Amino acid sequence: MGKFSVFSVFLVSILVAHCTSQVSAADTCKFPAIFNFGDANSDTGAFAAWFFGNPPFFGQSFFGGSAGRVSDGRLLIDFMATKLGLPFLHPYMDSLGADFAHGANFAEILSTIALPPANNIIPGVRPPRGLNPINLDIQVAQFAQFINRSQTIRQRGGVFKKFMPKAKYFSQALYTIDMGQIDITQLFLNNKTDEEIKAAVPALIASLSSNIKIIYSLGARSFWIHNLGPNGCLPILLTLAPVPDSQLDSAGCAKRYNDLTQYFNTELKKGVDQLRKDLPLAAFTYVDVYTAKYSLYQEPAKYGFTHPLETCCGFGGRYNYGEFSLCGSTITVNGTQRTVGPCANPAEYINYEGQTYTQAADQITFNKIASGKLSDPPNSLKKACRRA
Repeated sequence: MGKFSVFSVFLVSILVAHCTSQVSAADTCKFPAIFNFGDANSDTGAFAAWFFGNPPFFGQSFFGGSAGRVSDGRLLIDFMATKLGLPFLHPYMDSLGADFAHGANFAEILSTIALPPANNIIPGVRPPRGLNPINLDIQVAQFAQFINRSQTIRQRGGVFKKFMPKAKYFSQALYTIDMGQIDITQLFLNNKTDEEIKAAVPALIASLSSNIKIIYSLGARSFWIHNLGPNGCLPILLTLAPVPDSQLDSAGCAKRYNDLTQYFNTELKKGVDQLRKDLPLAAFTYVDVYTAKYSLYQEPAKYGFTHPLETCCGFGGRYNYGEFSLCGSTITVNGTQRTVGPCANPAEYINYEGQTYTQAADQITFNKIASGKLSDPPNSLKKACRRA
C-alpha cells in the first residue's frame, strides 16, 4: 500500500462500507461499472492509441472500421459489458473521447503478467516478437492512479465530472482479468522445455495473485477471472513453433502446447482457491474459457467455421499466417505490392490474425461462459458479486 496515496486508503473505507449493504440482498448483481486488466484478448484500443494504430478493417464486422480491437468486431469484454447493460469500455491510455463513467479498460496488446521485458520491447521490435512494456504491475498502478485522479476531477465539477465514475462504483464494480497468454506463448516461441515452462508458472501465478490483492486493497470485491484458451490451436504457434503432425490432436492443435496451457490453468485455479481463503470478503469466479474455446475447434462445422485453424487476416503457409506478413502489413507477392487484408467472411474463421479470435468465435465463447456452467463456482455473469 505504500506506493499508493493516503487518499486511496481513505476512499477504500468508504467504498467497502457502501458496497456491503448494496449487493448482499440482491438476487442479480447490479454492476455499475467494469474494470478490466489483460492483453489483446480484451484490449479495446490502448495499444492502438499509443503505438501503431490498427488497419481500417479491424472492427469491420461491427464497428464499420478500426475500433482499437485486434478483431473484426467485438471482444468477450464487449459482450460482457452489453450483457450487464453497460457501454463498451474505453481504454485508459486513449485520451480521445474518453468516457470512464462506467469503468475503464487497462488491457494492452502483448502485455504480460511477468516483469516488464528487458529486451524485445515494442516499438523497437515489432510484433509478434516484440513485447509490451505495460505489464500487469503497471496496469494495476494505472488503476490506482485512476481512482485518485477520477475522484479529484469529480470533486472539481465542471464538464468532465460526468465522464468519471462515482466513488461508490469502485467497490460495486466487476473486476475482470484475462491474462497470461503472452507469457506462455513466449515460452513456447523461445523453445523452452516442459520443465522450464512448468518452473516459470508459480512466479506468474504469484504475481497475478499479488496484483489482485492490490486491486482488492483499493476497493474491489467482485472478480471474474478467465483461464487461458487453447494456445496449441493458435496459428502463430503452429507456424512459428511447429510440431510434427504426429503431435497434433484430433482437432489439429498442438497437444503439447495445450497440455502445458492446461498446467497453467490448473495452477491458476489453485491460486484463485487460495485467494478465496486469503480474501474471504471478496467473490472470485474462475471461468473456464479453455473448454469454451476448445469446443469450437473440436466441432467447427457445428458453429459454422470452415477454416478453424487458419487466420482470417494473414498470408502464407498452411495456416494463412506469416511472421513477416501480418494482418495490415505491406508485402510483395510475385513482384507486386499488396496489403495483407481480411478474409471475405470472418464468421467462417475462429482466429482473426494469429493470436486473437474473431467476433463470431468470441460471441459463441461468451454464450458458453455467461451462464456460469463453465465457472467455479457456477455463477452466471449477473450473479458474480460478493454477498454477505
